[in-house]
Amino acid sequence: MSEEKRIVKSYEEEMQSLNDDLVKMGSLTESQLSDTIQAIVKIDKEAAENIIKNDAQINELRAKIDDQISTVLVKRAPMAIDLRTTISSLKISHDLERIGDLAKSVAKKIEPLPIDLPQELTGSLKRLGELVQKQLNNVLDAYITKSKYKAVDVWRNDEQVDDLTHIAMNEVANFLGKNKKNLELATHLLFVTKNIERAGDHVTNIAESLYYLIEGEYLEGARPKGKEFVKDK
Repeated sequence: MSEEKRIVKSYEEEMQSLNDDLVKMGSLTESQLSDTIQAIVKIDKEAAENIIKNDAQINELRAKIDDQISTVLVKRAPMAIDLRTTISSLKISHDLERIGDLAKSVAKKIEPLPIDLPQELTGSLKRLGELVQKQLNNVLDAYITKSKYKAVDVWRNDEQVDDLTHIAMNEVANFLGKNKKNLELATHLLFVTKNIERAGDHVTNIAESLYYLIEGEYLEGARPKGKEFVKDK
């Protein structure tokens, strides 16, 4: 094998390794988010402890991907699609790490919660969490298949996350309204709700990065938004 072919093969292997690690990071993050939603709905404190511990695996992969990207940029000076892939991978890994961090933060809020929360409240959190989890699954599938259409679908569905967030926040407000002694618990639950929503925002970020990777341009227009939060009377 000539030196030129060897260099090309090595470069291709580096890009494939970067892709594989990003897919692995996405899978770990998806599992963390899924476990977190189940734990918050069931108030499973043992599961919450495992989620907190497992966050380190996501952080380790992010650090590895950062190193890979630095190596590619310095040694290979990628251009065109390879440059977009490298830049997008950096952004996507950052958003995946943030989703993992938010899942960990939600898990930390499970400890003080009682197991007898109103079914309407836990149900609203379940619907919100499952939608964000579905959005993450869809954007990871879009990444693997390099489908701009699936990426756009995830981007458009961001408003559904907003709408379910507002429903969950109303349920938390109702929970507080029934008994002012629930103030501390309601504060924890609002934190949980907003963090799940923020995880959804990072999923939408990934959809935007993926669209740029595929098309070489950014999605046009403002990000779709749901209704403003208004407390039920």
